[in-house]
Amino acid sequence: MTLRFPFPVRSPLRPDLASSLHRRLSIPSRSSSSPTPLLSSDHRPPLFLRPPAFAASRTDLHDFRRWAESLALAAGPRLSASDGGPDAALLRRELAWLVEDATVAAASESGVGEELRLRVELEELYRLWRARIEERRPFQYIVGCEHWRDLVLVVKEGVLIPRPETEMVVDLVAEVEGFEKGLWADLGTGSGAIAVGIGRMLQEGGRVFATDLSPVALEVARLNVERYELKDKIELRRGSWFEPLRDVEGKLMGLLSNPPYIPSSHIPGLQAEVGQHEPKLALDGGEDGMDHLLHLCEGSASALKSGGFFAFETNGDEQSEFIVDLMSMKLGNFFHNIKMISDFAGIQRFVTGFRR
Repeated sequence: MTLRFPFPVRSPLRPDLASSLHRRLSIPSRSSSSPTPLLSSDHRPPLFLRPPAFAASRTDLHDFRRWAESLALAAGPRLSASDGGPDAALLRRELAWLVEDATVAAASESGVGEELRLRVELEELYRLWRARIEERRPFQYIVGCEHWRDLVLVVKEGVLIPRPETEMVVDLVAEVEGFEKGLWADLGTGSGAIAVGIGRMLQEGGRVFATDLSPVALEVARLNVERYELKDKIELRRGSWFEPLRDVEGKLMGLLSNPPYIPSSHIPGLQAEVGQHEPKLALDGGEDGMDHLLHLCEGSASALKSGGFFAFETNGDEQSEFIVDLMSMKLGNFFHNIKMISDFAGIQRFVTGFRR
């Protein structure tokens, strides 16, 4: 399988944002981040990791694919036109990935009508595909994983699906001199994607503190940390933003976050896979999308040590421009070398800088 949906979402900043800065800098806490086997008893493993405990004939599987393709071909134009959802071509690729993850061909069998081993019952495949088309359930939730960088990360309902553009955060960290032995924080870790990506690069003495308010997110992050054998490099902590990091305040080499940054009023208009299924907690950035970003900017001055690095993901150009202006002028006594970094699509997606 390959990466599924990039789901880029951008929204304009409200024009009155600057005038409300002083009122909103003090933001309240956010309310309710070679592999080994998984998992805990309350979470099913990703489809491709389940044992092939079921069977079906090749003919039966072929019938399923014909039925599933007919649904994809019929629904694709409608979904794409309605809200920019998946078209028929993408749905057909997803179908191929689903079958690939779900099947194991018996080594001695090759003819039509002969048996295949399945990781789920054939009836379950029908149910999963109907949920994909009719309920717009994200494909990553269907198969239970997302391919991100060179990782295969566990995901489930209640946890934000890692986006391709966020991969760049790991690359930005790798450019910081001496990052391998420093203390890092990934705030709002979700599935743990950023923390795991960085943790794999750290050397002795290096550590990532990955925080999240959501217990579901922390459970999934724990599975990903364990899967990549990084328990000695990544410590998971529950709490809102800086609250779980009081014991390392002023000691962090780096502070990273992909916070909620979509304006509240824009959530209902997002692609159905996002707005109807992914956790609002991980999407909603308040009235203009800036609530949590402003809180992160203010808190970074206390959290980072001198020379410490920060990288925040934003909704795009206008939010990034505002953050750069804020940290250069209002918080200029604390930070320097502040700049915007473009993502793969040329959008000014990230703001980075250093503590004085």
